[in-house]
Amino acid sequence: MAVSRRLFLTATTATALAASGTSLTPAHAAPAAGEPAYRIPIGPGDSAEELVRKASLVRPTDRQLAWQALEKTAFLHFGVNTFTGLEWGSGEEGPELFQPVGLDTDQWARALRDGGFKLAILTVKHHDGFVLYPTRYTNHSVASSSWAGGRGDVLRSFADSMRRHGIKVGVYVSPADENQFLHGVYANGSPRAEHTVPTPVEDDDRTGRDLPTFTLPATDYGAHMLNQLYEVLTEYGPVDEVWFDGAQGHIPPDKVEKYDWDSWYALIRALAPDATIAVSGPDVRWVGNEGGLAREDEWSVVPVKEKEYGRTDYALAYDAPDQGSRDALLKAREVATHLQWWPAECDVSIRPGWFYHEDQQPKSVAQLTDIWFRSVGRNSVLLLNVPPDQRGLLPDADVARLREFRERIAAELPEDLAEDARVTDGPGTRTLDLGRPVEVNRIRLAEDVRRGQQIEAYVVEAEVDGDWTAVAGQGVMGASRILPLPAPISARRWRVRVTASRARARIAAFRLYRSRI
Repeated sequence: MAVSRRLFLTATTATALAASGTSLTPAHAAPAAGEPAYRIPIGPGDSAEELVRKASLVRPTDRQLAWQALEKTAFLHFGVNTFTGLEWGSGEEGPELFQPVGLDTDQWARALRDGGFKLAILTVKHHDGFVLYPTRYTNHSVASSSWAGGRGDVLRSFADSMRRHGIKVGVYVSPADENQFLHGVYANGSPRAEHTVPTPVEDDDRTGRDLPTFTLPATDYGAHMLNQLYEVLTEYGPVDEVWFDGAQGHIPPDKVEKYDWDSWYALIRALAPDATIAVSGPDVRWVGNEGGLAREDEWSVVPVKEKEYGRTDYALAYDAPDQGSRDALLKAREVATHLQWWPAECDVSIRPGWFYHEDQQPKSVAQLTDIWFRSVGRNSVLLLNVPPDQRGLLPDADVARLREFRERIAAELPEDLAEDARVTDGPGTRTLDLGRPVEVNRIRLAEDVRRGQQIEAYVVEAEVDGDWTAVAGQGVMGASRILPLPAPISARRWRVRVTASRARARIAAFRLYRSRI
């Protein structure tokens, strides 16, 4: 007998009542005892000092820490747009267009593994609504193409290949769906009502199976998304990231549906509790540009507000130059509802477009390296898109570029010269004695973000001719900060000294390198 779970949701809470007594925790529920407070309420009456105090208490969840440690993830834009040459489709494309006759997802996985990627996200559904697995809820999918005799399943092949090569699996299921808009499901004016998922279909192959079912509030289209998310999260193995965006394709602005974020989030938390929900989600935010570039000072603790049934949204503009400093906290105080651990993801494509276009070429190694220093090196995670071509393969030029990119980063930060150094820690300082003068031109730092993000300013110093000399400095440190020096500096003793902090600062890493470039 299937277990039925009824979820009663508001913008910030959900309670699950099940025959089994199981409770499900939504994205924004208050943390249980012993769990980190990843979001803390604030209000207009909070003083500047109170805002800073609250910011110092925000902690990342385990899933957010695991995501930040990935550093570099991959995106694979693939679908009917690959065959039409468009970036955004219309939803009217015939499934027969989709003919990746040479599909080899093991080739994708080998290239990504050799490029140093630890997680890859597939566009399971883009704005046009074409689905890369044989979903039960629309004919606008691979099942309606003659490719592979109508039995093709890109998601199955992708997920199996990634796991075979040690790469975590992420899925992008576009909230916008132009095909469902054309067929009267998306934005049809239906009210939010309780829907049970999975919703059985005619000749449902799951009939008689012991499946958990969930009752959630949703519009007709919200339920359509819930059913597809259920398929993806129950039939393809563990999923480590669910990626939503805010783009609407060609759907008119006045026709954009108010999405059932709270229900979607609750279902994901129930079926994939370790998966980060990214961009239009509570775990990870979009950095605000598609160039892969983080801010010079990129805070992970930022002011947020809620909209559209529990969606986490920016309190300040998404592209504001400052998201988390003391000034930013004060500026956002009148509109923000919480301070939240919401780290930045920097997305960019290896080519000018997100989908494959024959007349485009990949970025140079120098360009990718600069992006890496300004994303991973600025307390963010890099999401690099590498689009498969019409054969269903990653182009040779892109495969070579991924390998060259990994080799370049390895040459930029070779062995840690401070690995065997004598370390002395003091309040807000860490000193390294290398035993002999060593030339350094790259410095990597990290604070212990398990205890929050506290450091507001710091300086790195080298002892030169008996005097401590400042060689680099910055504001935010966070989980990853990489500082290239303009010229090598030779010194035996080095130290990092925190000059401004919200609470006690703890240094987790202080590494020194001599680039081979």
